[in-house]
Amino acid sequence: MQFDPNNLEQSSIYKLLTGIITPRPIGWISTISEDGTNNLAPFSYFNMVSSDPPCVMFSTRRDNNTNKDTLNNVLATNQFVVNMVTKEVVEQMNQTAATVTSDVDEFELASLTPIESSVIKPMRVKESLVHLECEKIHHYFIKDKEGNETACVVIGQIRILHIADEILDENFKINLDKYNPVARLAGSNYGTIGEIFSIKRA
Repeated sequence: MQFDPNNLEQSSIYKLLTGIITPRPIGWISTISEDGTNNLAPFSYFNMVSSDPPCVMFSTRRDNNTNKDTLNNVLATNQFVVNMVTKEVVEQMNQTAATVTSDVDEFELASLTPIESSVIKPMRVKESLVHLECEKIHHYFIKDKEGNETACVVIGQIRILHIADEILDENFKINLDKYNPVARLAGSNYGTIGEIFSIKRA
């Protein structure tokens, strides 16, 4: 089958792309508002984009021409933390995906423990095994054919990496069996690493 996105409903494009671009890592993004309210939400449009300097990106939808709290906070403070999601916290991660008002602290909503970051203001999720303290260095809005801003891509430079001792092996390698990260698939589906195989690079 061949599809022209211009001839498809947006919901159909979403189903196709989230079904074929898998697995996707989950960036569990914590931010803080200008009035000091914690915010925590998961984003599966997330990945690393550079190691020199170390940078990550995440993208957030804009529904009805409205920013999500995460984006408003990042644009106001230029700071965010990426807390990586493991199987042990996937249920709590899902709770933080709920649509709630901006005065709700998702740490409290999901019974998670906020801990201070080292160089930025947003809190980290204590229950996560990996935290990346980031400062926004770039963002840009994506527009649909009518000119509406429907998404925003945020790029952040990692200032501090926190990695739990129990998943860190020698020579800066991560023990995946102990890490047990969770990936986003289509619909309500998630996945773990599963079978691992190696291929020597050409």
